[in-house]
Amino acid sequence: MTSPSPAIVNEIRAASRQLVREFGFLDKTIAGTDLSGSGVHAILEIGLQPGITARDLAARLKLEKSTISRLLKSLEARGEISQTRLEQDGRAFGLNLTDTGRETYSRIDRFGNDQALGALARIRTTSAQSIASALSTYAEALASPEGETVPLAAGHEIAEGYQTGMIGDVAALHARTHGPIVGMGPAFESVVSRAMAEFMPRIGNPVNNSWSIVDNGEVIGSISIDGEDLGNNVAHLRWFILSERLRGKGLGKKLLAKALEHCDAHGFDEIHLWTLKGLAAARSLYESHGFELVDEYVGNQWGKAVTEQKFIRKRPV
Repeated sequence: MTSPSPAIVNEIRAASRQLVREFGFLDKTIAGTDLSGSGVHAILEIGLQPGITARDLAARLKLEKSTISRLLKSLEARGEISQTRLEQDGRAFGLNLTDTGRETYSRIDRFGNDQALGALARIRTTSAQSIASALSTYAEALASPEGETVPLAAGHEIAEGYQTGMIGDVAALHARTHGPIVGMGPAFESVVSRAMAEFMPRIGNPVNNSWSIVDNGEVIGSISIDGEDLGNNVAHLRWFILSERLRGKGLGKKLLAKALEHCDAHGFDEIHLWTLKGLAAARSLYESHGFELVDEYVGNQWGKAVTEQKFIRKRPV
């Protein structure tokens, strides 16, 4: 990529500083609350990822262990959050919002939505989708240690089609990643395994396919397109998952691009996917690639009642 001019770099930095000011991060309290910036972001992350641990929250917010500990004690003292010892790891505690915390979360969420909708309504020259895509791309690049998308590491490759052991590998990745949301028992992993076992014998049909990141024979990231089960020229995006060590490196975007290219090449009118509420990074990636949230409901097929979301991407005109 050609290096941007100093003028463009300065323009981006100036816009970034203005964003900080306009969002109110320089004020003592933000988002219409009496909370600090870190308090607001903690409430949002716990609301989006119920059961998140203090360690994961600290990593997400880029805060030191001592800082996150003081922050959580203050939120607990205010009655905003509760901490519950995790069954699978007695040393760790899952964080959840109380009724008071959920009310605070709703106020913060409304405040943010109103800010975004108000700003977008005043823009006439650029589409909202273009803005979302550009911001998402820039944010992901900032998250990379090198400030750019990281290529696949040595020993990794994106492999197409069925990979030996992938049913077990992908089901395990889902169970470990989503267990804090759906519960750590066998129900969720069993549902994923059965569905994949039904699909894989059909993977050779032209409208179906999978793409996986393979490390020494182990599938550590994967995505699949089922072009048959929904009918009506609608593709089903399924089992999109990355190992924790791959996240933040642009690899999810590479896998998603493979799936979208397949769907567009086969002329599907729409792509549908179902996911769990609270997976903020995944939602941002979907929306930056043209998916829209069309439905939200409580389901219990995974062994525990959770809020599920349905997203649809229409074929670009």
